[in-house]
Amino acid sequence: MTMTFETWLQSRLTAHGFACGPIDGVVGPITRSAIRAFETARNLTADGIADEAVVSALRQSASKVDPETAEAVKDRLVSEAEIQTIDLADLKTNSWPRQSGVPAYYGAVGTRQTRVEIPFDMALAWSKTTRIRTMTLHERVAASASRVLQTVAATYSAEERQALGLDLFGGSLNVRRMRGGSAWSMHSWGIAIDFDPERNQLKWGAPKARLSHADALPFWKAFEAEGWLSLGRARNYDWMHVQAARL
Repeated sequence: MTMTFETWLQSRLTAHGFACGPIDGVVGPITRSAIRAFETARNLTADGIADEAVVSALRQSASKVDPETAEAVKDRLVSEAEIQTIDLADLKTNSWPRQSGVPAYYGAVGTRQTRVEIPFDMALAWSKTTRIRTMTLHERVAASASRVLQTVAATYSAEERQALGLDLFGGSLNVRRMRGGSAWSMHSWGIAIDFDPERNQLKWGAPKARLSHADALPFWKAFEAEGWLSLGRARNYDWMHVQAARL
């Protein structure tokens, strides 16, 4: 996804807790309302214009808001059903096959794998002192995943990635069966990635799952712009998981 100033503005507002609807690069009434709310919270002139003062404030980590604003953000996250789920028809559909067509499109499980560099610090979710800088993915999805990760790095500060758990790697390639079934998991082809499994457990829905909160919306939008599917956004479970295959 190419990040313009407008999409950066919408992503940063959302990361700060001031959701502005779809991150589509269109600065309309909802985005301007979010700017005014952000300006009011930061004691700036509430004119809905993304001037130098607003841009400077948005560049700061979202964790650095004052206590009163932080509480307001928390209330906003809880009151929004922690990001609405999506209509599957809204996903870009010209990139990846349906799950039923995965073997024909990607080939045998565990094959055609490559390493993708991660443009920010990550740790293994099950061994948080172990740092990683690459993940293993199918060669057909590697370039797409790399673009998404670059967008995530540009959208969130290190503190914000840590708060969301985007710095906790839960796995990519893993040749295994789906939990409770006989079919191969999407991980078996290296076309799925898990983030922070401890706080986004398989059966947890919104708002319990951390990645169901509103500040995760730019993260999911980055994947959806490349056609990847979030099971959390589509089915409200397994919020740790994103895959390059449609249901």
